Amino acid sequence: MKKDIKIAISGRSGCGNTTVSKMVAEKLNLHFINFTFRSLAKERNVELKDILELAAKDDSLDKELDARQVQLAQEAGGCVLGSRLAIWMLKEADLKVYLDASPQTRAERIVNREGGTLEEVAAFTASRDKQDHGRYLRIYGIDTDDYSFADLIVDTDNITPENITDMIIQIAMSNEQVAGNREQVTKSR
Repeated sequence: MKKDIKIAISGRSGCGNTTVSKMVAEKLNLHFINFTFRSLAKERNVELKDILELAAKDDSLDKELDARQVQLAQEAGGCVLGSRLAIWMLKEADLKVYLDASPQTRAERIVNREGGTLEEVAAFTASRDKQDHGRYLRIYGIDTDDYSFADLIVDTDNITPENITDMIIQIAMSNEQVAGNREQVTKSR
C-alpha cells in the first residue's frame, strides 16, 4: 500500500463514519481528518444546533468547513478524511467509501452516544438530513442521495465497526486498482 494513500469515508450522522474513519486511520497509521460542524461549534464555543441553524442561512460556513477539510487532507499526505462530503470533496481520494444505515439504527446510535429520546433524535436527524441535502445541492450541486460512484458502499446496520474497518483496509491494501472495482455490502431487510 502506498504511504500517501488518501481514503475518503462519508455517511450521514449515526452511520459510523467517525468511528470507522478513526479505526482505519489508526490501523493504517494515517492521519485522521474529521473537521465537522461539531468541531466548528466547539471551536466557536457554541452549541451544535446553533451552528447548524447559522449554516442553514450562511453558506460561508459550509464553504469554510469543507475547504479546511480538503486542505488538511491535501497537506497530510496519507490520510483518512471522514466527513459527510468526503467522497465528493476529496476528488483525489484513492478509495471512496460510503457508510449507510437505516434511520432507526442511526437514531439509536446517536441516542447512545449523545443522549436524548429516540423520538427527538430521530426527528432532529431527519430534519438535519433534509437541510444538509438541500444545502449541498444548492452550494455545490452535490446530491448526497447519489453515492453510487463510491468504491465501497456498506450498510452498517448489522456489521460491526471492526468488520467494516477490516473490509476497507483489505481493499486499500489490495494490489488491484480500486477504481472500477466497486463493491456493495448490504444486509437483507
